[in-house]
Amino acid sequence: MSDDRLIFTPDDVDLSRSPLRRSLDAETYVLGAFNPGLTRLPGGNLLAMVRVAEALCEPVVDGHARAIRWTPDGYVLDRYPLDAIEMDDPRTFRLRGRAPVQAGLTSLSWLLPVELTGDGRSVVKVHYDKAVEPSASFMALGLEDARISLIGGAWYMTACAVSDERHCSALYRSVNGLDYRCEGIVLDHQNKDMCLFEGKVGGKFMALTRPLGEIYFAPPPDSPFVGGPAIHLAQSPDTLHWKPLDSPGLRARAGTSTNLRMGGGTPPLLTPQGWLTLYHGVERRDAIGAYRTFWALLDRDDPTRVLRQEDDAPLLEEKPALTEPLADRRYLPSPVVFTTGIADAGDTYIVASGESDLACRISHLPKARFA
Repeated sequence: MSDDRLIFTPDDVDLSRSPLRRSLDAETYVLGAFNPGLTRLPGGNLLAMVRVAEALCEPVVDGHARAIRWTPDGYVLDRYPLDAIEMDDPRTFRLRGRAPVQAGLTSLSWLLPVELTGDGRSVVKVHYDKAVEPSASFMALGLEDARISLIGGAWYMTACAVSDERHCSALYRSVNGLDYRCEGIVLDHQNKDMCLFEGKVGGKFMALTRPLGEIYFAPPPDSPFVGGPAIHLAQSPDTLHWKPLDSPGLRARAGTSTNLRMGGGTPPLLTPQGWLTLYHGVERRDAIGAYRTFWALLDRDDPTRVLRQEDDAPLLEEKPALTEPLADRRYLPSPVVFTTGIADAGDTYIVASGESDLACRISHLPKARFA
């Protein structure tokens, strides 16, 4: 059993201090404050890097859907005729008749550093002055789902950068865990879940990746795996130049509740048993699917060797009671818990997740659970 609580919700965001306020006149609201990257700061407190999805209060005006976009001169609104789009996921829309599929977002996301107590049970300070917002055209439609790894005395943060140019992974670096500088694009393809290992393997940086594509080839009929998005691995001499490993990493196995897709969740931590990583698996259900958290152990010297893959029963599932006070804000029909951070706390791990794409959840899990 886990000890769970919501630590940060949409109601905790002060939109008067949003970076969008500097140039966007349209009224907005917080669609979600969720999917927090997690790390421990030098003084012992934790930092949750919260994804704030900011959406328009009037998304439709004069027969047009509107979307927010960053430019070097400030944030602007784009307009799309309603008869030219379709939507079955409240987070996105698609342009009709386009091949390949061309999508738009109903919100723009930026990253908000929220400092927590060392046990993760309360908020110490919200650092609006250190918010991470789009700063280049390759992230003009937002930054999503930070993951933070402490490696060799420096903090490395990856985020998914979204734009009409590309859908890529951006890297940020910090020398104090709180102030982050953008190092640019590190994976130039659609990849939503890049997680750097918290330590080197064979003298090289390692990362989990999850490349996406328009088509996946079917495995042999007798394969223990199912086709689709999977977790791969890559290595780098400097965190800027990455080579995918030839061997596969974690794949969705037949007969489990990860039959739609899977992807990295937490940066792998080195334990006496191997590299521990928590990941999400998605079960087919309506247009979105049910997201749950599972875990795996990878060999410390060769992480392509999967020592354990616990995908029979989820480690974490959505807890409706947590978001019941926010029921009027809920917009996803499917159960979703999306784990994005982990910190060592002695006999327990502190795990950070997005709950229902709405709020930040902190779970305390005993280490004995992973024995």
